Amino acid sequence: MAALVSLLLEFGGGAELLFDGIKQHQVTLPNQSNPWDIRQLLVWIRHNLLKERPELFIQGDTVRPGILVLINDADWELMGELDYQLEDKDNIVFISTLHGG
Repeated sequence: MAALVSLLLEFGGGAELLFDGIKQHQVTLPNQSNPWDIRQLLVWIRHNLLKERPELFIQGDTVRPGILVLINDADWELMGELDYQLEDKDNIVFISTLHGG
């Protein structure tokens, strides 16, 4: 059984508006048999935190283009993107780079 994973999730650049305007969420993910990865985290966020218009945050099984994802201040592309295995105390930041016109 994997240990509990506590994360700080941050949303910015307008993405926080999809989460009741709350920029920071301290969450503890439930125990599961395999380690958590970003792909599973996105499903969890969609079911537990996302309050409106999921199409503005999620596209397929990943984040929508235009959302920058940082894992502990590093671009998630350097960390394995969806396959990155979450560790206790990770800080995951989602920043929307899209602006309405």
